[in-house]
Amino acid sequence: MLPSLTPFFEPASVAIIGASKNPAKLSNGIVKNMLSNGYKGNIFPINPKEELILGIKCFPSITSVNDRVDLAVIILPANSIHEVIKECGEKGVKAVTVISGGFKEVGKDGSELEKEIITLVKKYHMRMIGPNCVGTMNLTTGLNTTFIRGVPSIGGIGFISQSGAVCGGVVDHVAKQGIGFSHLLSLGNEADVSETDMIEYLAGDKNTTVIAAYIEGIQDGQRFIQVGREVTRSKPVVVLKAGRSAEGAKAVSSHTGSLAGSYDAYKAAFTQGGYFEVHTTKDLLNCAMALDWIKPPEGNRAVIVTNSGGPAALASDSFSDHGIILAELNEETKKSLAEKLNPAAQVDNPVDMLGGAAEDEYAHALEFALADENVDMALAVLVPQSLVDPVKIAQAIIEAAQRSDKPVIACLMGHESVQQAREILHANKIPMIDFPTQSGVMFHALIAHRDNKLRHKESGRGLTQLGTSMVNDLLSAHPNLKFWGEHLTRDVLKTYGLPIVEGRLAKTIPEAIESAQELGYPVVIKGASNDILHKSDARAVAVNIKDSNQLERSYREIMDNMQRVNSKAVIDGLLIEKMAPEGKEVIIGMKRDPSFGPLIMFGIGGIFVELFKDVAFRIAPLTPAIIHQMIESTKAYQLLNGWRGEPAYDIQAIEDALMRLSQLVIENPAISEIEINPLRVLPRGDGALVLDCRMILE
Repeated sequence: MLPSLTPFFEPASVAIIGASKNPAKLSNGIVKNMLSNGYKGNIFPINPKEELILGIKCFPSITSVNDRVDLAVIILPANSIHEVIKECGEKGVKAVTVISGGFKEVGKDGSELEKEIITLVKKYHMRMIGPNCVGTMNLTTGLNTTFIRGVPSIGGIGFISQSGAVCGGVVDHVAKQGIGFSHLLSLGNEADVSETDMIEYLAGDKNTTVIAAYIEGIQDGQRFIQVGREVTRSKPVVVLKAGRSAEGAKAVSSHTGSLAGSYDAYKAAFTQGGYFEVHTTKDLLNCAMALDWIKPPEGNRAVIVTNSGGPAALASDSFSDHGIILAELNEETKKSLAEKLNPAAQVDNPVDMLGGAAEDEYAHALEFALADENVDMALAVLVPQSLVDPVKIAQAIIEAAQRSDKPVIACLMGHESVQQAREILHANKIPMIDFPTQSGVMFHALIAHRDNKLRHKESGRGLTQLGTSMVNDLLSAHPNLKFWGEHLTRDVLKTYGLPIVEGRLAKTIPEAIESAQELGYPVVIKGASNDILHKSDARAVAVNIKDSNQLERSYREIMDNMQRVNSKAVIDGLLIEKMAPEGKEVIIGMKRDPSFGPLIMFGIGGIFVELFKDVAFRIAPLTPAIIHQMIESTKAYQLLNGWRGEPAYDIQAIEDALMRLSQLVIENPAISEIEINPLRVLPRGDGALVLDCRMILE
């Protein structure tokens, strides 16, 4: 837990600067909320024009308050906040929440103003939430510095949002549903306190069992991952990322640049940090509710108990989408089910009891299905019927769930007719959803939390004595060069031990012939120009050159092709390389993300990389476990691992190359992008070879 954040949630006193007695003002709503939810500390409204606000003595300024003030909530015009922050600092206030907008979200002038106030906050060793937020709630103490109407039930969900509107919408959505929260935290512009700070704080909060976060952007990506890896081993964090469709800046000069959008970095960060990502607000709340109330299953085998086949089919699809399988019920279970169910009922999984199934049938079916050793979890589905009481069905589900230690989720389709049933289920901490399509992601969240708890702590493993100083020398030799072709990039990769196919740079035909004779035919020849990075597109590659006559013809053709593609290109010569053995082609590369740093890519390589887009991304520094999981997440892994009787290829060599690439880009921040395409992977035990590469510097 971050002690510096405690004054935001457990202050002995709160000043509301800019408080108003006008009920139409937001600041009046803040005072009202502070008085209405059981907060026991002192409240000091600040307004030089008022004597009383809602019956509380008002003070002309923060400095006129004689008592200690732990937290100041400021809602004033942006241009007047600088002086108020200074007064708070001189008063000894520990934390400030700036509700007001008008800062970096409105442009350059607002951004400058925000920088000025954060400088003051740091000068006086304070912490600040906001600006441009709606405040925070601590449901267990009754502290409510927001102007949001209403409060949710008390429970274990700590909700973090970079959007105040989302906070307000969530509060209204969960009203009367019994979904409980420990905190609701609106962060706004995050000029000081960030989402990562809040995750770290809530990780140590005894009243919070699960953290849910709505995220628009991350400032310190590396810390976000590191904190996540620590927190999620004991407490689940569910995240909803806004702006997934934004493509971000793309560099057309490399496949890595064109394939790696900003969202790829977020997906990699969520995976490496142990965060569980969802794609809708509904899933965010549902998964948080499930993680708050029920324990994870032992495995991924589920049973569906239903009174209708259609919803069971939808649930089955949802399960399949999230790696959950339908359990194979044993014969004893089927026999027991058949004893009390309708003779026409289906006793396989899904267990379809038909439309008229009553509460005793639900109780019977759930009891025996949950007792089956092949079942890890259960979904109970009800489509309301005129002769069936949803409340009685809910009670039957509760009783069956309480007799088992396996997680149960209820799906009662509808709204009005099942509202009372929802209240009863939620009062007994059985999550209820409206539609079966919502079930798979909830069980998946529980399984992911189980896996995180079993995850071993792993630190990064560096490769010692690599070539940082030599890379610096190479870069210094070309201080103004941004785009580096293969003939220069090869030397950089060599310093970090990446396996380079043997080759020579030749500037004339005689030099090329001599190099080919030294290497031994057959050879490959390639154009060497930093102005032409995509050699295949420029027809600047010739393979399987078997003698000097063929080499001379190909040399001239390649030179002509490069000049035709770019008449102004500076051509350094031709690269003569030993013809490599046959193997499978993969791509590895890196694009530096502004929030997270080096984003490493792996996938199927060669000319089809952008067609198939079978790629995975992770953020450096990588560990052996991260690399292995990264490779396994692609279809390329199946191809390399002996697909349909083909030989297995040297995956260990890929893992080693990725580790070396990770260290290269971590230790050499001047490298903006780097790509190895293809890395030819040889049969298992024979290694891999870099056949082409390119690099871009900042």
